[in-house]
Amino acid sequence: MTSPDDSTPFPENALPGDAKTTAREWIDAHLDELAEWHTHIWELAEPAWREYRSQAWYVERLREVGFTVEDGSAGMPTAFCAEWSNGEGPTLLTYAEYDAVPGNSQAATTREQPRAGFSRFAPGHTDPHSALGISTLAGLLATKHAMEVHNLGGRLKYTGEPAEKMHGSKVVHGLRGYYDDADAIVSFHPFYMLPLCNTARWDTHCGAYYSKVYSFVCDNPETWQLSSADPNSPIPASHSAARAPGANVALSQMYTASRTMLDSMLPATGGWSFSDAILTEGQATADNLPQRVARLQYSWRTPDVEMAEHVLAVLDRNAAAAASMAHCEVEDRWVARSRPGLANHVLAEVLYANLEQIGPPEYGPEAVDTGRAIQTALGVEQMEKPFLAATEELIEPQEAERILREQMPAWQRNWTSDDYVEMSHYAPLVRFYIARPTLAPSGDGRPYPPWAMNALGGIPATITPTIETAGKTIAGTFLDLLQRPELLADAKSEFDRRVDAEPMPPLLAEDFAAPIDLPWPDYKWSGPQVW
Repeated sequence: MTSPDDSTPFPENALPGDAKTTAREWIDAHLDELAEWHTHIWELAEPAWREYRSQAWYVERLREVGFTVEDGSAGMPTAFCAEWSNGEGPTLLTYAEYDAVPGNSQAATTREQPRAGFSRFAPGHTDPHSALGISTLAGLLATKHAMEVHNLGGRLKYTGEPAEKMHGSKVVHGLRGYYDDADAIVSFHPFYMLPLCNTARWDTHCGAYYSKVYSFVCDNPETWQLSSADPNSPIPASHSAARAPGANVALSQMYTASRTMLDSMLPATGGWSFSDAILTEGQATADNLPQRVARLQYSWRTPDVEMAEHVLAVLDRNAAAAASMAHCEVEDRWVARSRPGLANHVLAEVLYANLEQIGPPEYGPEAVDTGRAIQTALGVEQMEKPFLAATEELIEPQEAERILREQMPAWQRNWTSDDYVEMSHYAPLVRFYIARPTLAPSGDGRPYPPWAMNALGGIPATITPTIETAGKTIAGTFLDLLQRPELLADAKSEFDRRVDAEPMPPLLAEDFAAPIDLPWPDYKWSGPQVW
């Protein structure tokens, strides 16, 4: 018996469909181990561009099972690119994320408390990206096992993508050609919001995302208000001289002006968002010197690139004005500049068919007890079924699309943001979501605090169903694509049509480098709790 492309023989008595069973059985047999792996990454909780131990764990694990791994791919120390081949065949790609979010440290418990030894302001996994990475790793390794057992030809590619919260790595990997050889890409994320719960995206994918750091630098404070007729004393020489405003003043002016002008940047429609963060570096406490450097990061999500460019123009003008007022120079660095995503119906249908075969996550007695315990800790009456009903239900991609479109203006083509969109411009891509554990609404309408959902994402009994469902869905999708070459051909044809109809070149230069040298927080807070 031969495979569908008549090039790779199957073992005697092995049917192509058996490969999916083999993959699912591998995940079932390794589920406890996968849960342990997830706990390890979840506990590391390293923020963007500082995921050194998380990345090292993936690199070591992948090498142990036979992958060739490039450590620190595309010049990013916490990225990687792993490959494994079983002979001739298509190249299928998925990826891991593992960055945590500052200010969200939460232990895997049923009450609010930071992880042991950390301040509550240390990072924690909120989405959780820990489950994203272990889910895709489960699907990858289950596929590899089935390929070996059933002698299926093909190549698996797995990238480690740091700093997703900043859209940091995928644009860089894309510019360096890491996705060019992929025949199909599967993108996964844990999710809970309706209608994107246990489904695949159809037409409305994520939109544009821009992120930029403005650095105000006061390197020549001694030249402030100098004149030949009445020279001022150089700043270091006289405490009585008028001090240059300095970098902190520039930052304050930039922050205030941009927040004040927020409702003038774009119309109040379209689901766009805007955020800022102050990066601390060189913040001395001397009382007689102007602040030398201050950095402010802005990130904004918009449905399209044109809207993103309008925001950029306002910020660039504000930065120049603030620097001038405060006797500073301004330097800017791109963090990310992502294009809206491209749909692929062929891959969406293939993946959702596999999700239907697996079914939605199911929460067992231990998970139910955990959910009830959190409800009790919050003073909420315990429920027979403590989890949101939608987390244990499937929704067809077309129906999810219909519901999503009801919430958006007719002209809006994209919604929210995630940097998987950059990958969709290099190869056919499917984006899918499996529910993360989410508590059902309380009877009195009170919202649950963020810590409750964060904790559910770290407790094995509640997060393992997400990992199991997503891993099996990825493996089934990959095995369909390996055994049915007509699916890949159709997906590629659709991809080419969409690219030709609306070409969108990259928004950053080919030699763009990730801004890993900026003072991103590492949050090495341990020891006595002082907060």
